[in-house]
Amino acid sequence: MIWNLPNSLTVLRLLAAPGVAVMFLYFHRPWADWFALALFVGAAVTDWFDGYLARLWKQESKFGAMLDPIADKAMVVIAIMVITGYNGMNPWLILPAAVILFREVFVSGLREYLGAAAGTLKVTKLAKWKTTAQMVAIAVMFLGTGLEYLNGVAMKGMTTEQYAEAVMAGLADPVRACGKRDCASLAGDVGLVLMWVAAFLTALTGWEYFRKSLPLLRDDK
Repeated sequence: MIWNLPNSLTVLRLLAAPGVAVMFLYFHRPWADWFALALFVGAAVTDWFDGYLARLWKQESKFGAMLDPIADKAMVVIAIMVITGYNGMNPWLILPAAVILFREVFVSGLREYLGAAAGTLKVTKLAKWKTTAQMVAIAVMFLGTGLEYLNGVAMKGMTTEQYAEAVMAGLADPVRACGKRDCASLAGDVGLVLMWVAAFLTALTGWEYFRKSLPLLRDDK
């Protein structure tokens, strides 16, 4: 394992993944949403820089190639878990989230089963667009949940701490509090549309990898 700047950025991105969930353990909303958004966006930016710097400085390594997709998947999976957990039982969000999680687990399992032959499932340009779409969608969703929470606080006339207690007690719903078409609702709607776009690209790349792996999955006669 080589400790250089590109690999260090990848490791920091991996550590930032659970940090998104930790924000909601130590901070009240909407501060937790803002901190999670800042952490997620900062980590997502390193996804571009670590690969770019590794190629620019010729510091590409097996360790970085192994850890980079793991860090990306950890970021996406944990962030989606947090977002769905704080958005109630919204089927329009749960369905694309389920598609994304299913594909990530499926492709990871496929690569693990194929072992050395998994080199045939190289990351494609479409897969890179898929990852970008996922991260943009998640960032917008964090922005939307934070704004919706603030909107709910304003409508209820409470402090953020009082409103947090009301939400935990089931006496207030930050999602349903936003009935009008304001910035909060717009951000939430845009984030939801982007989640569906990301889910479509995710499913498409999953099918592409499965199709490429079929020759390796046939039993020898």
